[in-house]
Amino acid sequence: MADPLEKKMSNGKKIALVIICLAILLGGYFMLNFYRTYFSPNFTGKQKYLYVKTGGNLDALINELESKDLVNSIGEFKKAATKMNLGENLKPGRYLVKKGMTNRVVVNMIKAGNQDPVKLKIHNLRTKENFAAFLAKNLEADSSQFINVLDSSNLITKYGFNQDNIYAMFIPNTYNVYWNENPVDFFIRMNKEYESFWTAARKKKAASLNLSPIQVTILASIVDGEALYDKEMPIIAGLYLNRLNRGQLLQADPTVIFANGDFNVKRVTNILLQTPSLYNTYKYAGLPPGPIMMPSINAIDAVLNHDKNNYIYMCAKEDFSGYHNFAATQAEHNANARKYREALNRRKIFK
Repeated sequence: MADPLEKKMSNGKKIALVIICLAILLGGYFMLNFYRTYFSPNFTGKQKYLYVKTGGNLDALINELESKDLVNSIGEFKKAATKMNLGENLKPGRYLVKKGMTNRVVVNMIKAGNQDPVKLKIHNLRTKENFAAFLAKNLEADSSQFINVLDSSNLITKYGFNQDNIYAMFIPNTYNVYWNENPVDFFIRMNKEYESFWTAARKKKAASLNLSPIQVTILASIVDGEALYDKEMPIIAGLYLNRLNRGQLLQADPTVIFANGDFNVKRVTNILLQTPSLYNTYKYAGLPPGPIMMPSINAIDAVLNHDKNNYIYMCAKEDFSGYHNFAATQAEHNANARKYREALNRRKIFK
């Protein structure tokens, strides 16, 4: 017959074993939940970037994640975000999210504001409106906000510009910019880039031409509009400087096209030449009030380091190669122009 004491001890061991097993299971359950909430891969990689909008809240972020299927478990992300106080530390911006990222990593990244900057490649933009639309496509602010800054006399006059020539401030290049950068802060940043570009050496060359940096940029925009090939830019720049120094009309076709606002024009006709605009250099002497496009750095440097020639006239070559025939006399130019007109007529290009 079993000893009651031994039986009691045996039952105690069983109870202890059950308690230990329950503790292990419970601990395992909590550990699994802890792992799933913070350390389990949760991001799907279906979108490269996560955008946290300025003025947004945690609910908006969670809706964004859920609507775009960016996480495997929205519940686990919400739990991690809540416990890690993301709602009180939400930093707007563009965040790089990769497949397999954990909730903990992404929450900490947003709390710290560790954005992935936008590589903003600015070039070949014709007008302020084109520029504003380009910025709005790549940054958080909309185009009207950028236009308002570019048209703000109170702001731009402090930096030596006006509404006509403000476009001359922007130097084509690739810039690292935060997605949520305020348009005014962006303007100030670009002004610093402008001041950095216009070194003492460049300013000295501009002064030797009796031109300000803004005027050099305006002339460069015309040169860029004329030249299909960079190697022709110094020649064209020299030609226009010859005209400016002699007080002659620039008579630059790209300015007429700009004045008419139709950038599909292939042949500048007499009707277009009559456009009453200060940008029409067939009617008004000197440089137009502002650039007709955002000129390349090569075009700006082509003006500063122009070819010293005696050319006064230029005309596109009749072979449509994109190169030009240059001339020092009216007779030479008339012959070149006649060949080009005949080539246009043969191709039935009349406008």
